[in-house]
Amino acid sequence: MTAPVRFEVEAADGPARAGMAHAARSSYRTPCFMPVGTRGAVRHLSAADLEDLGAQIVLGNTYHLMLRPGAATIADLGGLGRFTGWDGLTLTDSGGFQVFSLEPDVDDDGVTFRSTYDGSIHRLTPESAVATQQLLGADIQMALDVCPPLPSPDPLIRLAVERTAAWAKRARAAHDRVDQALFGIVQGGVDHALRTESAQRTVELDFDGYGIGGLSVGETREEMLPALAAAMVHLPSDRPRYLMGVGDPASLVEAIALGVDQFDCVMQTRLGRHGVALTGGGRLQVKNARHARSDQPVDPECGCRVCARHSLGYLRHLFQVGEPTAGRLLSWHNLAWTLALLDRCRDAIVAGTLASLRQEILSIWG
Repeated sequence: MTAPVRFEVEAADGPARAGMAHAARSSYRTPCFMPVGTRGAVRHLSAADLEDLGAQIVLGNTYHLMLRPGAATIADLGGLGRFTGWDGLTLTDSGGFQVFSLEPDVDDDGVTFRSTYDGSIHRLTPESAVATQQLLGADIQMALDVCPPLPSPDPLIRLAVERTAAWAKRARAAHDRVDQALFGIVQGGVDHALRTESAQRTVELDFDGYGIGGLSVGETREEMLPALAAAMVHLPSDRPRYLMGVGDPASLVEAIALGVDQFDCVMQTRLGRHGVALTGGGRLQVKNARHARSDQPVDPECGCRVCARHSLGYLRHLFQVGEPTAGRLLSWHNLAWTLALLDRCRDAIVAGTLASLRQEILSIWG
């Protein structure tokens, strides 16, 4: 398979790097935050909204999409991008994280699980995960891995590393779309030695990029960061590095300082639906009564169109009366704020001032 991803480091500040990743169909700047469109849509937002926000990559969830409407249906309708009306890049996860949250039957060959929709039985193997994602047609797909919760017993973490390595080799052999990148995934819990071993074994297979999985699944940030660092030093500099499922501001800036290039998280839109805004001053609960008569924006320093147009008093009113527009507007703001934060990180890397920005963010979000 010809690797369709080429990564160029444009500036560095210690391990942190600002770069450009060139996929088969398009390129994307890093650091990069990727909104999550679980079932083919980011909650409350359209493809046009995501274009206006400046998103570069949107995720699709293989587990949900393979069950409804089905990977073959999406393939018949032109692939995930055309199906959703999104012209930017797409990435699909393997479905492993969602499957393992259902307590499935796992063996060395794969995993058997019940559909969350109708209880039907399904089987997922490294090969079928690749085939399913090739039908979905995303620009980047992820190899099937084993993602144990944390904390977990040491033997369970070791077994996850062994199966992830074996499944990665099988996924690599099964993948044959030269226009679609395949990323391997590093596991190992918070065990530094296992993280190092998993990174080395995954890199030996020469993937187009590397995901770091199994973090932010129950451990503290103080446990997460050294485990992340143990893996990062073994990942090649000419491939993208993707920390999966992490999106809180403190973890974002800390991971960028360690050399991570791309992120995804549902936190931004989940908080938005529940009335919580991300701001330069920390989390803001918009539904608080003290905002009822406020004519101030969510964040006076934010340049997004929600802050430019709407007051806290208005947004609180929308939540109070159960107007769905409230969740839409605050989801927009939270994504805009996060994308702007990563732009600030990129600018700081170029200027050599990431340490100062990191301290600023940690003083508020740490």
